[in-house]
Amino acid sequence: MTAFRPDDERALADVIAAALAREEPLELVAGGSKRGLGRPLQLPHVLDLSAFAGIRSYEPEELVLTAGAATPLASIEAALAEKRQMLAFEPPDWRALWGSGDREQTIGGMIAGNLAGPRRIRQGAARDHFLGFRGVSGRAEPFKAGGRVVKNVTGYDLPKLMAGSHGTLAALTEVTVKVLPAPEATRTLAITGLDARAAQRAMSAALNAPHEVSGAAHLPGEPGTLLRLEGPAPSVEARAAALKQELAAFGAVAVLDDAASAVLWRAVRDLAPFLPHPERALWRVSVPPTAGPELVARVARQHDALHLLDWGGGLVWLAVKDAADGGAAAIRGALTQGGHATLIRAPDALRAAVPVFEPQPPALAAIAARVKDGFDPRRILNRGRMYREL
Repeated sequence: MTAFRPDDERALADVIAAALAREEPLELVAGGSKRGLGRPLQLPHVLDLSAFAGIRSYEPEELVLTAGAATPLASIEAALAEKRQMLAFEPPDWRALWGSGDREQTIGGMIAGNLAGPRRIRQGAARDHFLGFRGVSGRAEPFKAGGRVVKNVTGYDLPKLMAGSHGTLAALTEVTVKVLPAPEATRTLAITGLDARAAQRAMSAALNAPHEVSGAAHLPGEPGTLLRLEGPAPSVEARAAALKQELAAFGAVAVLDDAASAVLWRAVRDLAPFLPHPERALWRVSVPPTAGPELVARVARQHDALHLLDWGGGLVWLAVKDAADGGAAAIRGALTQGGHATLIRAPDALRAAVPVFEPQPPALAAIAARVKDGFDPRRILNRGRMYREL
């Protein structure tokens, strides 16, 4: 395997052009923390993008930051913290799940995966904060799209297209993101003893109330069903008191302070409950929130499966034990009300045998193929990362 490490866009375009001429695909790597996500790749060459790092521009007053795509996420979050700002989509850290804790997470990798944590229900996913980028396509053509403001779309919204493409359309070299002020205070309401159905009802009631809930998750057992409130301290205290009273019918409600809240929501964000179970295949399942508890029940009738609900029940995490297909048939067969399931952690052999991403219906697969043709007609970039044929 040959590794290439270009240090500017022209050199990057030359590397891709050479691979294009030979029709030899490239695996795109920057920090390397997410190589366990998606189908396993066995490609002849690695394209190391780590040289495209560094914060290029940060304007706290404008709530905009531009950085090289390979900039470590930790560096960006540290710079934002100095100004009491944050990446509001709450980037998760799943390195411990994949055993890649010695690798750096990068801002480009987070955008390419379109990953987001518990705050997604209020602030949206990574793509909703992705304003613009520079990159090189699989045609070896440097290009840029978007800009430094939210409303800049003329024609295709290419940042939205790049977010979630997992490096299959372009090698990103620079990204511009929107940032937001960090909350002054946080309180978490915790209710213990609820099953998945009761928890979903409690989360739904809280999210439909006028209290601006920024996190709604359920972990079986302790700590239970969690509801997060953020903002100015007086507002948070008042909203917490009101919501506690409204949820009293579901059981005893405890109110946790800033420090306890930070620990709990980091555990939810980073999927800490599943770390003691590395032998289990881990699935991320997006469903209508009211369908979450039924999905959990249906899968549990066929497999030994641990679960966690996030996003008010709209995101179901399932860790399945001792299933030949990792639980794929049971989970995807239980999506009777719509949704999609992604295999987040499993051995390479299982990730090669089972569709990691939700199989696409023919019409959608045809659109995806046309998009891929537009950016990377020879399938040079991350060939097979998402789907075998792409």
